[in-house]
Amino acid sequence: MPTNPTPISYSTAARSLPLQTKQKEDQLPIRNDACRSQFLLHSAPTPKVCLFFHGFTSATHQFLPMGRMFYQAGYNVIIPRLPGHGYAGDWNGQNPPPLPKDADTYKRFALAWLQQAQRFGDKVVVGGLSGGGTLAAWLALEKPRQIDRALLFAAYLSSSNKVIDLFVKVLNTYFEWQNDQPGEPIGYEGFTFPDLRVFLDLGGEVLKRSKSAASPPMFVISTEADRAVSNTDHETLFENLLVRQPKTWYYRFDRALNIPHTMMTKAEGNNWENLLNVMAKAFVQSDLAWADIEEIAYRMTEGKTCDQAVAELKLTSKASPDLPALMTMIDKREIVIKRNPSWGSDIS
Repeated sequence: MPTNPTPISYSTAARSLPLQTKQKEDQLPIRNDACRSQFLLHSAPTPKVCLFFHGFTSATHQFLPMGRMFYQAGYNVIIPRLPGHGYAGDWNGQNPPPLPKDADTYKRFALAWLQQAQRFGDKVVVGGLSGGGTLAAWLALEKPRQIDRALLFAAYLSSSNKVIDLFVKVLNTYFEWQNDQPGEPIGYEGFTFPDLRVFLDLGGEVLKRSKSAASPPMFVISTEADRAVSNTDHETLFENLLVRQPKTWYYRFDRALNIPHTMMTKAEGNNWENLLNVMAKAFVQSDLAWADIEEIAYRMTEGKTCDQAVAELKLTSKASPDLPALMTMIDKREIVIKRNPSWGSDIS
């Protein structure tokens, strides 16, 4: 009998899961390789494994740049294709893509992939964009003890316009995305409103549960240039979670950076892709409360560097080497005014 079966078990899983997934996807067929499930796996289990969910009607390629960064940092990375996504076909209003119309399909999917991910690392980091962010938030609230961190990128909790929410709730018609990117679209070009209604309902469930449920640390990330989802809901989610989980963070990119809803890659319009990746890594590799972030930022307004402030607070062992990059983006003026409300009119 082997004295140490763990490496063999891991090695087998690292070979079999990608192979079995590919064989299943070969039978569909898949539209192209950018839509296939992606696996970036080391030769042994890693301290943390990242499980990323791509956006609604999009594909796994959205998380490859970030996935490669985390892989190079020593993490295993799994990016599964969402249910009903990535199918080859001539999809249109008369023949809409085969997207699920019930939340349970997505929930079972998330739980199954969490179970798979746990075989590849000691702790699981879950993340997602848009509808994938909604699913990541649900999974983090559903299994808070099994999730180490959650990264929510422009999570779809509701639309940026309540009239659109009404359309999503009551209409069953087909909607086609406005595609501003050159070349052939990788994901689906449209959907029927009931397909999106699933995530609107799931987003409502996430907001409701966030008021009382236990939660792992989450990093909620928004962009002011987002025309698809509600940034107000992101702030509400952050505030709800912070009451019980002090290590929850929030950041909203300034409108001047023109970062779109599809914020994960340069190919989809985010020229600040590398900055986003570094900020995500800073969160995953840190063990800091939001109060710590605010205190570091405040001391930086007094002339300290980020590293100096961290050292003064005796937080060096809890701070990622990438934290300074994130701290340059934090709105320090808002923090100063929060602590000194009467100064607001005097600070330009």
